[in-house]
Amino acid sequence: MPPARRQESRRSPNRAVVAGLAGAAAVAVALVAASLVGSSTGASEPTVPEVVAAPVGRDPLLRGVPQDGIALGSPSAPVTLVEYADLQCPYCAQWSHDTFPAIVDEYVRSGRVRVVLRGLSFLGPDSETALRAALAAGEQDRLWDVVHGLFRLQGEENSGWVTDDVLRSFDGPGLDAQRMLAGTRSARVERQLAEARTAAALARVPGTPFFQAGPTGGTLATLEVDSLEPDAFRRELDRLLSA
Repeated sequence: MPPARRQESRRSPNRAVVAGLAGAAAVAVALVAASLVGSSTGASEPTVPEVVAAPVGRDPLLRGVPQDGIALGSPSAPVTLVEYADLQCPYCAQWSHDTFPAIVDEYVRSGRVRVVLRGLSFLGPDSETALRAALAAGEQDRLWDVVHGLFRLQGEENSGWVTDDVLRSFDGPGLDAQRMLAGTRSARVERQLAEARTAAALARVPGTPFFQAGPTGGTLATLEVDSLEPDAFRRELDRLLSA
């Protein structure tokens, strides 16, 4: 498995405990942040990217690609890729920088793959602030613009880098930032947060980023990739598309 930011399954009074239901049974998972030192790939801890000016309005990478809430791409795409991510996770940012653009250009834009975000916020308060804003942007079908932009802006963990000014900088055609900020506690956002926690519990997500993939509308399985490089994802997506 590629490097990840870990969620340890021990209880802590300082971390949120989430519950997912599997049939009639409840599965409780305590989300506690811990660094993974080393990996099967020998990858080192990624450096936090330098904060740059946020893009205004629509991200050029995503122009012309349909969005619907937490989903990016055509609903009729034959394959769905689910990403579990914390917006403060440095490995998630690495994947967003290095691999996500290739997935969008080569698979999503062509209508072959649909990407769905399951956002988690186990790393702390900046994670929750960022995730709530992204989900609220999803009500305007601009979640992925905010997610990709925030990964570009990612600052030191829980340093207060997710400010209202940063979030307002996403205002532009197609995204009303004030409406986004006002909607961070909406019923829809609360439901999506709960759904992501439940899905993560059922999938036994060990850390972020974590990926599942499979036929759209069908059973999804853990995506077995050995790195966060584009070729690792190309191999698995091509395999699924040819199945």
